[in-house]
Amino acid sequence: MKKMNMVIAQSGGPSMVINESLWGAVSAALTKEASKSIDKILGARHGIAGILKGDYIDLRKVGAKKFEAIAATPSSALGSCRLKPTADDCRKIFESFKKLNVGYFYYIGGNDSADAARIVADEAQKEGYPLVCWHIPKTIDNDLRSCDHTPGFGSAARFVACAIKGDDLDNRALGGVKIDVIMGRDAGFLTAASALARERPDDGPHLIYLPEVPFSEEKFIKDVKAAMKKFGRCVVAVSEGIRGKDGIPIGAKLADGEKDSHGNVQMSGTGALGDALAKLLKAKAGVKRVRADTFGYLQRSFPGVASWQDQWEAKGAGWCAVLGSLHEKNTGVFSGTIGIERKKTKKYGVNFVYHPISDAAKYTRSVPKEFIAKNGHDVTQAFVDYAKPIVGDLPRCEIF
Repeated sequence: MKKMNMVIAQSGGPSMVINESLWGAVSAALTKEASKSIDKILGARHGIAGILKGDYIDLRKVGAKKFEAIAATPSSALGSCRLKPTADDCRKIFESFKKLNVGYFYYIGGNDSADAARIVADEAQKEGYPLVCWHIPKTIDNDLRSCDHTPGFGSAARFVACAIKGDDLDNRALGGVKIDVIMGRDAGFLTAASALARERPDDGPHLIYLPEVPFSEEKFIKDVKAAMKKFGRCVVAVSEGIRGKDGIPIGAKLADGEKDSHGNVQMSGTGALGDALAKLLKAKAGVKRVRADTFGYLQRSFPGVASWQDQWEAKGAGWCAVLGSLHEKNTGVFSGTIGIERKKTKKYGVNFVYHPISDAAKYTRSVPKEFIAKNGHDVTQAFVDYAKPIVGDLPRCEIF
């Protein structure tokens, strides 16, 4: 079989472990088995935008020691983009790929990135271009339907839990109410991870609000008052995607309306939601000291807090995508995505499985009902048990 070249790119929001997936895929392509089919390994700068510009790095020229250091570094080393390709974009991509003799394309990202890869795969089939196209999962939101959990979530969740631990200690010292707004447009997994910060019965967060539960200002005020009465203080974890009964995110109403090419309203770059909730409590809950922080983009690429398990699984996803793509007869999938499946054993473990690319594309999942407390402002022990092995052990903090 004629050897062809490989293109790999990163897309969407960066994470602490997306470069592990990059290295996993490249290291797999460098194996003796893969080298029978794959010749050049090209890294496209800034995703599909870089492919359209012909902006590539020859990744075979990067030494293993350098690549391992990059793998352990947060953010997208190749650069990223949020571009939904049109049919015309795809034709330009295929023309570029034909000139470069590219037969293998791997795209690392979330559901929008999977959808972009699906569009490229579908258009390649229409054009009769023999392109093996694979999506490698990544999203700190943990909302891909094809995975029990996604690479990037464990490390971002670890950041959230550690940050909430720190805020809880700060709140113990000075009192009042502290509101932390955490990423999660439609799925509240990251905000739910704040529950892992608790060591003692009176540890925060005392209240957790997810987008899966309709948000009521009246209930919020009542909940805060009750927490203040019980604990003498209150730490609140709020998803940026909380929404009222109308289903529209409150943060989107407060934002300036900026959208990406996939139609997503940008909410993470503003502290408007935290400020609005703080103002509400000062006016109607009778709390004098209210402070709010928006974690924003900090939770995506913060160095030094990555989960070891998350790093390992991210690398494994990249490795399996490349080697699996070379064995269509075994996987039954020509253009697909890697799923992470939790083993049904007492000891935590995962399997990497193969899915059609459409299983990860476009649509997302939400936090399951069994993970949400009946009171609507907390999570269950089932969620804590689910998240703990992905996040890993957290620093212990002592008090008098």
